[in-house]
Amino acid sequence: MTDVAPAARPASPASRLPSLTGLRWVAALLVFGFHAGTMGIIAEPRHEAVVNWVFTLGLSGVQFFFILSGFVLVWSARPGDTRRAFWRRRVAKIWPNHVVLWVAALAVAAWFADPVDRFVALENLFLLQAWDPRGGHFYSVNTVSWSLSCELFFYLCLPLALPLIRRVRPWALWAVVIAVPLLILALWPAQALVPEESRWWFTQIFPPVRSLEFWMGVAAAELMRRGRWRGPGLPVASLLFVATWVVAAQWVRAELWAALLSVAYILIITAAADADVRGRRSPWRSRPMIWLGEVSFAFYLVHVLVMISVLRLTGDWGVGFPGWWGLLVVLGFLVVNLILAGLLHRFVETPMMRLLGPRRPARPAPPGGGGPGAGPGTRATAGRRGEATPRPRPAGSRTDPESAYVDSR
Repeated sequence: MTDVAPAARPASPASRLPSLTGLRWVAALLVFGFHAGTMGIIAEPRHEAVVNWVFTLGLSGVQFFFILSGFVLVWSARPGDTRRAFWRRRVAKIWPNHVVLWVAALAVAAWFADPVDRFVALENLFLLQAWDPRGGHFYSVNTVSWSLSCELFFYLCLPLALPLIRRVRPWALWAVVIAVPLLILALWPAQALVPEESRWWFTQIFPPVRSLEFWMGVAAAELMRRGRWRGPGLPVASLLFVATWVVAAQWVRAELWAALLSVAYILIITAAADADVRGRRSPWRSRPMIWLGEVSFAFYLVHVLVMISVLRLTGDWGVGFPGWWGLLVVLGFLVVNLILAGLLHRFVETPMMRLLGPRRPARPAPPGGGGPGAGPGTRATAGRRGEATPRPRPAGSRTDPESAYVDSR
C-alpha cells in the first residue's frame, strides 16, 4: 500500500489530472458495451455470450462517473470561487449537449410517429425526470439523460456542503468512504419499504440515493487533498479492479455488484490521480486516451439514440445480425458514435462552455512573490498540515478535469 504524502496536493498546474480524463472513456465504453449487448444486435450465440460476459457489469460505468465527478470537483475547487460561478459553469457544461440531443430525440420520435407527452418532454428538458418515479418519465426522450438529472442535483448540493467538507476531521471523511459501499449494499433490503413498482427507480435513479457514490468521491478527494489518503498504487489498483470485475461477474450475486465495484472504482481513481500528481507512469494520460475522455460525455449522450434509430430505420431492431456481422455492426456503431461525439464536443460543447461559463478565478499567489507554479521545490505557505508542495506538471496533462464533465450511464 502506498501513502499519499502530505505534500501530495498540487498547486494549479499539477491540479490537472489527465489520467482521470482517460478513465472517463473506460467508463463510457463499459456503458456502450452493456447497451450494445442488451439490444439484440448480435445473433450468433457464441459472440453474444462473449460480449455479455465482458460487459455484464457495464451499466456500473454510471457509478464510475458519479464517483469520479465528486472526486474531480472537490480536487479542482479553488478558493474564492462563488457558488453562482460554479453552478453556471456546470450548467454550461451539460445543458447545451443535452438540448441538442433532446431536439434530436424528439425529431426521431416525430419521424417514427411515436407519441410524446408534452409534460414528460418538458420535465426531461429541464432535467427533472430522475425525480419522477412514474414509468415513462425517468427514462424519457433521450433516455440516458436521467443521469444528468442526478448530476444536476449533485452540482446544486456541492457548493453548499464544501465549506463543511473543508472543516470536517479526516476520520469523518474516512467514515464516508467506508460507509458508502455498506449503504449501497443496504439498499437491497431497504427497497422492500418502497412500493414494488418504484423499487428500480429508488435504487437506480433517485438522485439522493445515487448521490452516495458522488459523496464517496468527494470524501476521497478531500482526504487526498490533505495528504491523508491511503491506498494502493496504480498497478495494484488496476489489478484489483480487473480481479473484482471478473470475480463479481462470475461468482458474486448481482445485489453485491455495486458495493464491490464502488471500492474498486475509488481505488483506481485515487491511484490514477496520485500517479499524475507524482509524475509516475500512467496508461490513461496518453493523447488518444485524453481525447477519448474529452468526448466521452458527448459519446454517452449520443450512443443509445443513434443505435436504436439506425436499427429501427433498417428494420433490424430486435432481430440481430448473424455470424460476424453482429460484431462488425457493434464496431461500426462505436466508430459512428465517436465521430458524432467528436463533432458535438468540437462544435457545441466546447464553444458553449466558453460562451456561457464564467472564467475561473486565479489561485492567489503565496506571500513572497512565488506563484503556485514557481518550481517543483517551492513549499506552499499556508502554514497548516497537509498543505501542498507544488510539483511539475505531468507530461500530457492538458485537460482540466473540472471543466471536463464527469458523468454517466
